[in-house]
Amino acid sequence: MALETRRLDKFLADHLQINRREVRILLARRTVSVDDKLVVDGNVLVNRFSKITLDGNVLQAIEPRYFMLHKPVGVVSATTDKQHKTVLDLLSVTDSDGLHIAGRLDLNSSGLILLTDDSRWSEALAHPDKNVAKHYRVTLKNRLDESYIDAFANGMYFPYEDIVTQPARLRIVSDYEADVWLTEGKYHQIKRMFGRFRNPVVALHRISIGAITLDNNLAPGYYRPLNPAEIESVFAAMQP
Repeated sequence: MALETRRLDKFLADHLQINRREVRILLARRTVSVDDKLVVDGNVLVNRFSKITLDGNVLQAIEPRYFMLHKPVGVVSATTDKQHKTVLDLLSVTDSDGLHIAGRLDLNSSGLILLTDDSRWSEALAHPDKNVAKHYRVTLKNRLDESYIDAFANGMYFPYEDIVTQPARLRIVSDYEADVWLTEGKYHQIKRMFGRFRNPVVALHRISIGAITLDNNLAPGYYRPLNPAEIESVFAAMQP
């Protein structure tokens, strides 16, 4: 979902209801700034989050929004659903407007969900080259043993898609619990990997995505805005 852009001169013409010649005059007079930088080139691309001012008066200053939500079991990771409550239904009407989900969980899983209206940010989070790790606590029906650790670390072949999963880290927490870190998200991947051991997953809970960890103070069904450090951690991971 790429962030839509348009030329600055088009934005000014539409916003101010003036013609292109008048726009060129405004730019030539050095009266227009984008993100607090003086701009004289009408070809500069702007988006819905660009701060645009004219003679110091703000024409546009929309701030992107970022939230974490503690998804309960039984809620779907979707914007609309005819049968189940969605994660957006858990937000206020004002907060939910225009948001999309960055990192879904299935109906019977719980834990950290991230939501934003900034597609640049969500695309950075999902970029396959950045290997953003997702941490899950998994509860299983049968006992675990050390053989699981190497099997997850070596990757597993899924014949239906003809793929081998990326190496995953598994740490045994107790006889029936494990922590798993994945850098990819194939369809029902964790359940299918444990399925190789004929060990059904009883519960699946996501603890973190990258450097963003589910707030311990958030009860299931509640949410909060991300803080600046959490937001920036995603953009920082994009740096080479």
